[in-house]
Amino acid sequence: MKDFSFYAPTEVVFGAKSEEKIAELVRHHGGTKVLVHYGGESARRSGLLDKVCGQLTAAGIEHVLLGGVVPNPRLSKVHEGIDLCRREGIDFIVAVGGGSVIDSAKAIGYGVGYDGDVWDFYLRRTVPQSCMPIGAVLTIPAAGSEMSDSSVITNEDGNIKLGYTSNLCRCKFAVMNPERTYTLPPYQTAAGVTDIIMHTLERYFSKDDDMTLVDSMAEALMRTMKDSVFAVLDNPHDYRNRAQIMWAGSLAHNDITGSRAAGDWATHQLGHELSAMFDATHGASLAAVWASWARYVYKENVSRFVRLAVNVMGVDNDYTSPEATALAGIAAMERFFRAIGMPVSIKELIVRDVTDGEIDEMARKCSCGGTVTKGTFKVLHRDDMVAIYRMARG
Repeated sequence: MKDFSFYAPTEVVFGAKSEEKIAELVRHHGGTKVLVHYGGESARRSGLLDKVCGQLTAAGIEHVLLGGVVPNPRLSKVHEGIDLCRREGIDFIVAVGGGSVIDSAKAIGYGVGYDGDVWDFYLRRTVPQSCMPIGAVLTIPAAGSEMSDSSVITNEDGNIKLGYTSNLCRCKFAVMNPERTYTLPPYQTAAGVTDIIMHTLERYFSKDDDMTLVDSMAEALMRTMKDSVFAVLDNPHDYRNRAQIMWAGSLAHNDITGSRAAGDWATHQLGHELSAMFDATHGASLAAVWASWARYVYKENVSRFVRLAVNVMGVDNDYTSPEATALAGIAAMERFFRAIGMPVSIKELIVRDVTDGEIDEMARKCSCGGTVTKGTFKVLHRDDMVAIYRMARG
């Protein structure tokens, strides 16, 4: 087993009554004036926003609201939040929503104490020295941002989608009530589960094969997601399986399944460019390119793909042909994505043919003009990215 560091400081309050602890948690973590950050009107219509604000008011904690976060959260909204926090003397942010809202809150938290443009951090021009404390009230299990060290923001100027990781932005607490996910549309539910599985797969495809316990945990998580997603698509009010999905979202991205050599993350990087160019749902963009990535790289370590095929996808092991088993596993994952309504090609994702020019532009951005590579399982150069996008064209 390789040496590793594991850090997961977020306090999790999980269950049907968890929202009742919000004000207590804010006060415990030093908040005295709060920015309540949220997405669209669904947070208000569901009553959750009123619940959060009511809890804060009853505890005598001042708060101001900033809504309007959209999927693939925008830098302009981050700038708006930074200005509001400075003007109002905010000292704590409560993010009510899914990964987009939490990522936006993290970016705001970075920017409040920085004299320059917060985008500098995402461009790697400098590193943040502080981040305003953040708490999450989770409504969409998918991104795992409530327990991760990452934030992904889209700059509308050029449609550039970049992530930044730092322990400074980790949420102080995460409030998780599975009942708040009952009204998620089927597509959003499926895209969320896809993101959860992909966060696990990015870590699973590592050069390190000496992490038997971690591999077993990752495989159990993915098998559970395969079962639970069908259960909640059939019965959206299935608390037990909604709870499995909500907790899995955190476990998939708090690095408990990543205690190994660096994961791959190439699929995420390829998918980010799809999301940025076409404003596509994040989880769906990952499903659209994963099988093409897998078929492009599987020969780097066939045995790892065989393990996924047998232990997660339930494929019979053809001991005479490991490659056949590996490819059968990739095809089985593809069938699973189709079965839950996810696209498995770019054409299915954007409902039209992608052009060669668009593919070249995505590869250019993903490789920063050919100056950087992506992935560790197989290191991808710009030409590799073009090849995978073309394979995924559909």
